[in-house]
Amino acid sequence: MPPPIRRGFSPLRLVVAVAYLAIAAFVYCQFTAGPCLFHLSAPSASSHQQVAFTNELVPLEAHIMSKCPDAKDCLRDMVLPAMQKVYDKVNFTLSFIGKPTDHDDGVECRHGPEECLGNIIELCAQKLYPDPKTFLGFAMCLTRDYDHIPQRSLIEDCALEHAIDFDKLNECATKDDGAYGVGMLRDSVKRTAKVRRYSLCSPVSLF
Repeated sequence: MPPPIRRGFSPLRLVVAVAYLAIAAFVYCQFTAGPCLFHLSAPSASSHQQVAFTNELVPLEAHIMSKCPDAKDCLRDMVLPAMQKVYDKVNFTLSFIGKPTDHDDGVECRHGPEECLGNIIELCAQKLYPDPKTFLGFAMCLTRDYDHIPQRSLIEDCALEHAIDFDKLNECATKDDGAYGVGMLRDSVKRTAKVRRYSLCSPVSLF
């Protein structure tokens, strides 16, 4: 009879899992030119004991564009496998790549306004359902059919698949005539720009 699987917090398991994601990101960056950023804040060796005692979660971010084909590969081939290994060890955040526009307090998205709306919808899902199993699953569902983002039928199907209330999602995205969602997106793209120089993978130009 095989020994039982131990799922307790182990600093060694955490380091191995984070290293796995770092290596995967490096390899991915070498063979793709697509804009997909990764930002890891792993504890140093000297802090492993403290992390083990406090159960501190390691911040882990993925920065994508909702209508980018590379985002589909990133989520499927890198983020999901890594999250399956470190789900209970990290504080995962999905952020977005874009460019704030100062003249109207908006955001410019590389794949057009529809991508901006797709980004906002995924941010709303993350805010309303902070469990990564829910919001990441929803984002991956949309990304599998990224050409049709932000069509209502796709969003409704993915919301239903992941037990997300479509009406709440729509209310979030349209709150204050859309200003609320745009504000969330601006904060997200500014965060991406801020951490970009520390990312494992960073394209030469996003726009």
